[in-house]
Amino acid sequence: MTLDLSTTEELADADASSAAKRVGNGLAAARASARAAVEAAGRAFPSWSARPPAERGALLRRASEALIERQAEIAARVTEETGGTLAWGRFNVKLAAEMLSYYSGQTDASVRDEEIPSHIPGKRSLAVRQPVGVVVGIVPWNAPVILGVRAVAARLAYGNAVVLMASEQCPRTHAAIVDALRDAGVPAGAIGLVTNEPEDAADVVEELIAHPAVRRITFTGSTRVGRIVAEKAGRHLKRVLLELGGKASMIVLADADIERAVAAASFGAFMHQGQICLSTERIVIDRSVADEFAHKLRERARSLTVGDPRDPGTQIGPLVTDDALKRVRELVEDAVIKGAKVLTGGRAEGRCLQPTVLTDVTPEMRIYYEESFGPVVSIVRVDGADEAVLVANDTEYGLSSAIFSADLDAAMEVARRLETGACHINDATVNDEPQMPLGGVKNSGWGRFGGKAALEEFTELRWITIQDSPRQYPI
Repeated sequence: MTLDLSTTEELADADASSAAKRVGNGLAAARASARAAVEAAGRAFPSWSARPPAERGALLRRASEALIERQAEIAARVTEETGGTLAWGRFNVKLAAEMLSYYSGQTDASVRDEEIPSHIPGKRSLAVRQPVGVVVGIVPWNAPVILGVRAVAARLAYGNAVVLMASEQCPRTHAAIVDALRDAGVPAGAIGLVTNEPEDAADVVEELIAHPAVRRITFTGSTRVGRIVAEKAGRHLKRVLLELGGKASMIVLADADIERAVAAASFGAFMHQGQICLSTERIVIDRSVADEFAHKLRERARSLTVGDPRDPGTQIGPLVTDDALKRVRELVEDAVIKGAKVLTGGRAEGRCLQPTVLTDVTPEMRIYYEESFGPVVSIVRVDGADEAVLVANDTEYGLSSAIFSADLDAAMEVARRLETGACHINDATVNDEPQMPLGGVKNSGWGRFGGKAALEEFTELRWITIQDSPRQYPI
């Protein structure tokens, strides 16, 4: 593991730079580099947090512009490192730039300061928000620019210093985010990058969480690893923000616009080969319209272009690794053995799996409960809205969901009964905007990214009082 000086240039001072140069590839070196990154962030925090909010905002706007200028180059890195299509890489850069632009206008936390009436004569009580200090962001490979920027934008905007722990799968893509921020003028140490070998990941995470300068940890990834991060943070009494696995259901009621529902299902299930935590994994559909829906979704899935992600015309590229493909195929095979039918797909060429639609999926099958993280969607037939809610909630996860219905009042009532952090009526499960409070319930995570929720997560709420007149004390 190294502290990547090619992307962050020098750190806050020569001590951090020399520490980075001394390290090798062993475990001790991995820990030393993580420690150096946090220490550099700790030194940079006071001056960065003291900068006027408008100045911080201007730097984030410049970084947003830099990402757009480098969109083609960064998209090519996404394809090279993760197998995402060029279109996916370009979309990543676009949304990430929008996040930086949004937070460039959200830098003044003092607008949320509040005066609270006191019962003590002559006392003024204020609730104020201040930056917390050093924040560690641990990010995955699947939406590398979006999730990498999400791990730094709000934190920097509110005056925190950030250490970004890159995914081993796409360190160069995550380095491009740091490059854009550095080139825009965000100072050394205020944004840092840590890279590591896969075998060192657990120890690097331990080092980052345990360091006394770190006050917040954010993690996006699997529920299994999220539990480990939360347990480590709990031992050090540090607050965490987690976005974890998902098993998003799209409910299609009897009165739904089938064409719109099919379009949303295809996008939600197959975009980026289904390797999105918000991906549509199950279609929970009223039996009366299930056959029509299944036929149309099958035809749409068959029309998608599968192949080389470097080809601009490719819509479905390869899965990220051979192991990922193996696992998805095992889920499909298990379902078929237990009675599911493959309406289309199921075949692989290289690491590319044809978009796959399964029907007659039941709770006896692994794919009913397990997150596939691949281009596979299951159709589960139900009778009416009540059963649809029961099926949709029959999962350990609770990140995203969707409902299709012509009756918006009925759809809203169903939405309120779903155990998910987000629900989209007459739209796909895959949705994200910088200003929205995105996050999960149950085993899909804790806390919320985005919008005003980010201010709650990445500032400290303090109580400050002013006693204007002398006070009489009892002793």
